Amino acid sequence: MLKLAASMSRLGTESAFEVLARANALAAQGHDIINLGIGQPDFKTPDHIVQAGIKALADGHHGYTPANGLPQLREAVAQDLETRHGAPVNPDNVVVVPGGKPTMFFAVLMFGEPGAEIMYPNPGFPIYESVIKYTGATPVPIELSEDQGFAFSAEKVLSQITENTRLIIINSPANPTGGVTPKAEIDALVAGLQDHLHVALMSDEIYSQMLYGGREHVSLLQYPEIRDRLIVLDGWSKTYAMTGWRLGYAVWPDQLVEQVTRLCINDHSCVNASAQFAGLAALTGSKDAVHEMVAEFDRRRQFIVAGLNDLPGVRCADAAGAFYAFPNISGTGMNAREAQDLFLTKGHVATVAGTSFGAMGEGFVRFSYANSLANIERALERIGDLLRA
Repeated sequence: MLKLAASMSRLGTESAFEVLARANALAAQGHDIINLGIGQPDFKTPDHIVQAGIKALADGHHGYTPANGLPQLREAVAQDLETRHGAPVNPDNVVVVPGGKPTMFFAVLMFGEPGAEIMYPNPGFPIYESVIKYTGATPVPIELSEDQGFAFSAEKVLSQITENTRLIIINSPANPTGGVTPKAEIDALVAGLQDHLHVALMSDEIYSQMLYGGREHVSLLQYPEIRDRLIVLDGWSKTYAMTGWRLGYAVWPDQLVEQVTRLCINDHSCVNASAQFAGLAALTGSKDAVHEMVAEFDRRRQFIVAGLNDLPGVRCADAAGAFYAFPNISGTGMNAREAQDLFLTKGHVATVAGTSFGAMGEGFVRFSYANSLANIERALERIGDLLRA
């Protein structure tokens, strides 16, 4: 019997991929599965981005790249962020990584150890809590409640800070809830953190270009008073339908750039060269496809929220951002896992139980509307038939 490190027993997973595997197994048996579980755009990567990746390979870009990313890509990231957020970014503070998760992992590894506390959103992306536990740190949940539109309360967050708090993770627009935290709460959090200079902050802004109903994204980059301890995560996966390209980035404060670069060297050496040239084309080329995708997500959002609210025992708050609806299913008499399993095994609709995103997700199920309107309509009909039976 092999003896593994104790830390491996503390490492969780991302249940959306488990649901995907079960859905694929049912599909292989001949069932017509509608997948509203996995969180990835159902669009293809725009062609000019694909062609840039192909051209990079044809031009011979087959070797190692700098550990922190191609200089021209980091410059494009910095320019894009300044254009979108009005906040200057030094390209030297940009670190390109293979997707969004390495930034989460590296940030938590830097601050997490036994005795440390790291705060994270709950319900929230499950990798936050998983990696915190892996390091031996104590995970401290930030409650995101339905009655607050799944936004955090700055007052409550600040009240949870102790002398052991090392890092606070926030995510807006949020996975799995679709919630967006108002500027007033972010202002209050930043102001309050001036009394807690020992605490770093990681802002996961991967859905920053997916907001609806006239809402505008508030980036933590817009607050110069915390830039010396702020990590901002973003990337290409969601905005440009590039999940399989494995390409992300973060802006790191001066004091952490050298440390995160060393982690990159130890972990993955560098990011795939051709993917970086594709990412460069995404940032410098036409954004028409992005605008079209977001407009289509908005149409689906309005349809699915209305449809979920018409189901017996279900209520659904307005989804403000990302591409997720997070309905409350407690009125059906089922818990989150029971509803997930019923929808999949009997209705052949893949969703993800709210408890996959933390204990505070009980009573909720995540629906991804990164699928066609026709499929969303069929899914709601199937679930409606189950709940009315």
